[in-house]
Amino acid sequence: MDRTKSQELAWLRTITGELSTRTITRLDETLPWYGNMPPSRRSAVGLVAQTGISSFIQWYEDPTSTPWIASDVFSAAPRELLRSISLQETLQLIRVVVSVVEDRVAPRSEPLREAVLHYSRDVAFAAADVYARAAEARGLWDARLEALVVDSILTGESDDELPSRIAALGWHGDGEAAVLVGTAERFVDVDQLRRSARHAGADVLIGLQGTRLVLVLGRLEPPAKDQVNGGEPLSFIDIAHRLADGFSEGPLVLGPAVANLVDASRSARAALAGVAVARSWRHAPRPVAADDLLPERALAGDGLARRTLIEQIYEPLAAHSGELLETLWCYLDNGRSLEATARELFVHPNTVRYRLKKVSDVIGWNATGAREALILQSALIAGSIAQNGRRSPAPKRESNRG
Repeated sequence: MDRTKSQELAWLRTITGELSTRTITRLDETLPWYGNMPPSRRSAVGLVAQTGISSFIQWYEDPTSTPWIASDVFSAAPRELLRSISLQETLQLIRVVVSVVEDRVAPRSEPLREAVLHYSRDVAFAAADVYARAAEARGLWDARLEALVVDSILTGESDDELPSRIAALGWHGDGEAAVLVGTAERFVDVDQLRRSARHAGADVLIGLQGTRLVLVLGRLEPPAKDQVNGGEPLSFIDIAHRLADGFSEGPLVLGPAVANLVDASRSARAALAGVAVARSWRHAPRPVAADDLLPERALAGDGLARRTLIEQIYEPLAAHSGELLETLWCYLDNGRSLEATARELFVHPNTVRYRLKKVSDVIGWNATGAREALILQSALIAGSIAQNGRRSPAPKRESNRG
């Protein structure tokens, strides 16, 4: 080492404290986020700056020695520091430290000033590497946690830790949730799916199990507006349509909406059962709602489908009016003929029409459509079987009146 460099090193060591003090002052003056940090974090940031100055002096003494690594600069700070300041803020920190050191040493020696710039460039690249590694580790952890949450939803084996796991994933869904199940290739463009979901106003959890792709959906707050449909919030089936391109060919089934993400296992069970039978409906839309496959699911032995048919159709009609229930039975038994139904019930066809409209008002299903008629007839059969196979007694026949 030549005499000049030895003198510069000795001088640098004498001004280390001065540089550290100036750096802290400059940070407080120029970086608002630094001033707003709690004292412990401010102290950690200052320690990183001081370590960087000391590391530079060691590097300047012998650049050919064992290469320093970024962890040398950041190791003195607590692990939480990387989570509390962003990469952009770290680069701002490096810029302040470099400017302080350069202002102090540049007038003394041009080689020393060049060394500062060279070292600062390497520190910036190393800081980016530290954050990239942290992001990669976080991404792998998030992927494992996301897979665990989706698996818990699919199996229904949720526990008291599920809400905290959901929160750890940064779930932004508000209120209702629904599960979309289909097939996909081995390599799925997860980022594209997330972008599509975000543009549709939804948050999404993604699970890929072999060739089965599962999306757990929740609407973002505030909800996205459908510009085509009068500005109304997007329904889950609308969101599913916008995500359909992310799936391979084959059945794509959307489970019913549930109150929140913790209850999404019910939606998942319905969607999985729907995927198993969707091909039996020749003209099934894609995506298709799991509740539109209730007859096929019930025939396949899905207990949830039978309960849904009974609870959403049979029981509300029976509780509202035996007259409506009997009219629906007759209408379906007579091939959806208004005239034949009116003759059997000894009423006017307009009375049948009125009662069918009332049925639709009560349960939300329209018996005049072929597909919905199948669903309603399945509900009547399931409900009557649940009542020991006995149909409710027919109401007293009425005289023919309008």
